[in-house]
Amino acid sequence: MPGDIDELDPTGHIRSARTSIKWTRYAPSVLPLFVAEMDYGVAPGIQEALIERVRQSDLGYLDGPGPLAPAFAGFAERRWGWRVDPSRVHIATDVSVGIVETLRVALPDGGDVVITPPVYPPFFELVDEARCRVAEVPLVERWGEYSLDLDGLERAFLAGARVFLLCNPHNPIGLVHSHETLAAVADLAARYDVLVVSDEIHGPLTHPGVVFTPFATVAESRGARSVTVTSASKGWNLAGVKCSVVVAGDDRSAALLDTLNDEVACRTSILGLHANMRAFEHETEWLDEAVARVASNARLLAALVRDQLPGVVFRMPRAGYLAWLDFRGLGLGDDPAVPLREHAYVALNSGLGFGREGRGFARLNLACEPDTLREAVARIAAAYPSSMQGAVVWR
Repeated sequence: MPGDIDELDPTGHIRSARTSIKWTRYAPSVLPLFVAEMDYGVAPGIQEALIERVRQSDLGYLDGPGPLAPAFAGFAERRWGWRVDPSRVHIATDVSVGIVETLRVALPDGGDVVITPPVYPPFFELVDEARCRVAEVPLVERWGEYSLDLDGLERAFLAGARVFLLCNPHNPIGLVHSHETLAAVADLAARYDVLVVSDEIHGPLTHPGVVFTPFATVAESRGARSVTVTSASKGWNLAGVKCSVVVAGDDRSAALLDTLNDEVACRTSILGLHANMRAFEHETEWLDEAVARVASNARLLAALVRDQLPGVVFRMPRAGYLAWLDFRGLGLGDDPAVPLREHAYVALNSGLGFGREGRGFARLNLACEPDTLREAVARIAAAYPSSMQGAVVWR
């Protein structure tokens, strides 16, 4: 390794101040680029909103979304042209809980839930937690471009799956599904009476010039049932305050969500509710600045990969702050995250958790300072200098 690792750590000032797993799981010598948390500081307006709730001793229980419902509805309409009926908005502890609780009321006796790997690893666990079965319909990949397999989805629906757990935008690819693709999904869902549960937590992080389409905006007019689960937690770096919104896209789904246990709302954090309100109502400028920094880092990573990591394949994301890297050209085995952590002192997410399609891949967090990316790539290049051949960057 070039130089002293501790001296070359551009995240040292953050590590000394934060206590989440991103900063405590590995030794200080390891650059943490795995957990989907931003290195950026929380928006000052959100900090003040949280402090004010503490000053007021406002730390009790919730029984519903209250003012968060119109706050989210206003953001959705301004940002995406999605007119949300506030009466259709519920809350849950986080997006994962919102998904599990929706699956429990949608499939009380179990059943098949379609997911599309490589996909956010907890999807596998959430389906199991709801006592349902995973039905995999992998994304189609051709020359670095990914898309939903519409024919595969239809086969799964025809075989009896009654819920499709959609990732929109798709983690870890950063794929933003087109309006046309989502309309085709809605048509299939209506034809086979499949409920689409759409995880749209990365929607606010769509990159400049890219159009994000909430699934609900195309579903109801086509007769498809949908539930959207989202939060300010990824866009504004608020995972730890624990609050998400669960939105019914149609009358049938609204009636379904009305059967959620009261504890689903009660277990949600009141601090999270106020943080989400502040984010959706007042902190879009901060969000836009964060997205611009992430998009700049994606371009930087593309250049670094091209110049220093031939043999690694990188597809530019169109949303979110996660980079999906193909390390198969380096010969690091099915789980490159392990040797990268042990020999390059860089912690990435293992691709194995994203499904069989993640073998040989790892996921990297772009929500950091540019110098952190430069140092990470330099460490990998130094650790594997003889394994580099022919870089590819998919744009």
